[in-house]
Amino acid sequence: MRVDRLGPPVLSLFRMVIGLLFLLHGMSSLFGLFGGARGTGQAVPVGQWPGWWAALIQAVCGALVLVGLLTRPAALLASGSMAYAYFVVHQPDGLLPLRNGGELAALFCWSFVLVAVLGPGGWALDSVLGRRRSSTATPTPTLTPAR
Repeated sequence: MRVDRLGPPVLSLFRMVIGLLFLLHGMSSLFGLFGGARGTGQAVPVGQWPGWWAALIQAVCGALVLVGLLTRPAALLASGSMAYAYFVVHQPDGLLPLRNGGELAALFCWSFVLVAVLGPGGWALDSVLGRRRSSTATPTPTLTPAR
């Protein structure tokens, strides 16, 4: 097997794992699941800025990236939200991610940039819908009666 054939499946798996982790992170903050927001066991209060809105973006974008639907815009929004989190929440506590606790924000940010640039891979709803659209968009020749 040639190595270049592994690219699309590995990209799809990378996208799915990153999407699932982001979805779980959002669900944790929105509903107090999996230990809740920052391990407190509690959900972020509805509408609280910026925590609840960040969690909503994490859950929605994570789900979209996981299944590969509207992948590029969802990944771009997710990346931007993590850049915001890094520079507004973490960076004031120190320049380096290891010092300010921003490793996860930085990793998510750059992972979603990668997904936004490279696309969803072959195993995605975007790919399935794109193939379906292209097969239905192909005009079929019709015979017209001679006059």
